[in-house]
Amino acid sequence: MAESKSTSKRFKLPDLGEGLQEAEIVEWHAATGDHIAADQVLISVETDKAIVEVPSPRAGTIAKLLAKPGDIVAVGSVLVEFTDGDEAPATAKTAGGKDSGTVVGAVESSDEVMEERASTVGRTALGVKATPAVRALAKRLDVDLAVVTPSGSDGLVTAADVQRVAKIFAELGPLELLRGPRRAMARNMTMANNEVVPVTLCEDADVEDWQDDEDVIQRLIRAIVAGCRAEPALNAWYDTHSVGRRLIKKIHLGIAVDTDDGLFVPVLHDVGNRSASDLHEGLERLKADVKARTIPPEEMRGYTFTLSNFGSIFGRYANPIVQPPTVGILGAGSVRAEVRAHNGAAVIRKVLPISLTFDHRAATGGEAARFLKALAGDLEKPE
Repeated sequence: MAESKSTSKRFKLPDLGEGLQEAEIVEWHAATGDHIAADQVLISVETDKAIVEVPSPRAGTIAKLLAKPGDIVAVGSVLVEFTDGDEAPATAKTAGGKDSGTVVGAVESSDEVMEERASTVGRTALGVKATPAVRALAKRLDVDLAVVTPSGSDGLVTAADVQRVAKIFAELGPLELLRGPRRAMARNMTMANNEVVPVTLCEDADVEDWQDDEDVIQRLIRAIVAGCRAEPALNAWYDTHSVGRRLIKKIHLGIAVDTDDGLFVPVLHDVGNRSASDLHEGLERLKADVKARTIPPEEMRGYTFTLSNFGSIFGRYANPIVQPPTVGILGAGSVRAEVRAHNGAAVIRKVLPISLTFDHRAATGGEAARFLKALAGDLEKPE
């Protein structure tokens, strides 16, 4: 049935094509009462790793904005009510300007949708044993019963338990919800912890013969290529549901980049078939895009192995986390001077600590050891 142009219509947060369930409102580009054109940028939202500009799917006048900057909203939540105008297909763009796909069904008539508002929902207290009076106390003190350790008989939460937690919360200050990259990191690390069977091997590579101006990242990339060629089992994806792995010929290297906003892992593609200068230029471009928050989501997908150069900040060894479906990650510590046996004498030489974590479901200890041996051997070459 045709709908009148005067009938209020609502615009929902669309599926942005990244398989995500929520996004954070960054900025509105229009206000209540504004008349906007179809395809005019309406709102900017932050997904796990990128800021995405979402254009209006229609021309019309905005009757109401139903979320504010800082809100975390679920896909399908109503964001805008329109009073008039015509619909048009909507396409979301990253801040870098690349299309993320056509948005389908983002606008629905008021007769077809239920009233929805963006909200952040904490953990439920279902299953917690507590009297109605204690539940009322928890609500008044803004304490989630699910985080309270019960001290009463048979697992009952008491008023004293709630007051104890409320006192701790008061000392800690308000809850700071993780957002953007930090929120994505928390989810991804939880998934990795629940799924991967990690084992870490450590070694020290003697790098005394490196040139004074040696590019550590370039040498690490080259060494990872050597390791993957010696033992392809570490350059793979593991399929949990099928209990199988896929060995991958090209090496697409995810490089962990630390920022004030959180951890980003941009991808250098096909590192085994690129020149040192090309890799350097590509890495600098990715770092600049990450810093400016303009890196497209597709530039952080599809890596087959990961490098974390945490030693550029501080640290010796680590237990880096393998992110499914990949099988391996290399952590590089800080280069340091140590006393080592060399040519039958105790001498001071520079060493680079390296830590390889691998998913033991997909690779054996022998495969990981051969990988690390080849990698360390390449690092120890003079040039």
